[in-house]
Amino acid sequence: MDSTDQLTIKLTEISRFHDAIIDTLGTYIVGNSNLLDLIFIALLSEGHILIEGVPGTAKTTIAKAFALATNCMFRRIQGAVDLQPADLIGVTIYDQATRTFVLRHGPIFSNVLLADEINRINPKSQSAFIEAMSEQQATIDGNTYGLPSPFLVIATQNPYELQGTFPLIEAQRDRFMFGLQTGHLGSDDELELVRRASYGKLNWNDFSKSIALHITKDKLLEMIQTVNTVRIEAPVLTYIRDIVSATRENLDIDLGASSRASIAFVRGARAKAAIANRTYVLPDDVKALAYDILSHRIILSREVEVEGLLPKDVVRDILETLEVP
Repeated sequence: MDSTDQLTIKLTEISRFHDAIIDTLGTYIVGNSNLLDLIFIALLSEGHILIEGVPGTAKTTIAKAFALATNCMFRRIQGAVDLQPADLIGVTIYDQATRTFVLRHGPIFSNVLLADEINRINPKSQSAFIEAMSEQQATIDGNTYGLPSPFLVIATQNPYELQGTFPLIEAQRDRFMFGLQTGHLGSDDELELVRRASYGKLNWNDFSKSIALHITKDKLLEMIQTVNTVRIEAPVLTYIRDIVSATRENLDIDLGASSRASIAFVRGARAKAAIANRTYVLPDDVKALAYDILSHRIILSREVEVEGLLPKDVVRDILETLEVP
């Protein structure tokens, strides 16, 4: 069996696992299919995701359910003004029995970390995320410790409640591979949610016991490595370059996308192709991820904001202007 056949088999396995996860989570989570896909892509791409949305839209539940379905260690941090860096990354304590200093791991030592209301965490503690998200490590008392693999941060914030919050600096927002906004369910999905509640099908204990997906950490890491071998040809790479460059040259944008956005396109498009059971990336894979990769990274000019345009509107104009290879 040659390498191409082996890759095809591995991609088929990734595609089937993705479908199984979506189907399993769909028995408990109503709607949010795009968010579930993005989280799966972020996991395979070793990226992170920032979710902006009102409370009560299942963000926490989705993170917990996804971690459970992928056999990942899940930890949760609730944003608060008085949260200290040690509460996130951990601290070394003196063990009198062994007469040595022992590391007590913080919640950041996990596979899936939910940072709920991250903009309520003070800037000093927010900075603890930057090293973890960029280098997958934490520095405690001058010593550097590697974080578990895979490592995925799912951060949430409420864009409608600003009192007592600390807006993320651009350097931190840029470290999120994807940024998207969620809202309330549509009328049909809301009705389905009500039906499930009336039938008693929204019990977390019952759902968590019903998950029959079995995957090891080693297998998950193998899938991540497989995604990195998906072929991406020169015309598609040029298309990515053109999209990112266009955000820097557009007169409606004061701050364009960084080179991290270019890397996010490459990694995300490969994962999207893998999910579709393809050994190669299509321009449509890149285009489909553009809104979620760019919208949280670009800053519009004040004149454009006054006119009521949103980042996604400008991104749409860029995509419609550029020639697709």
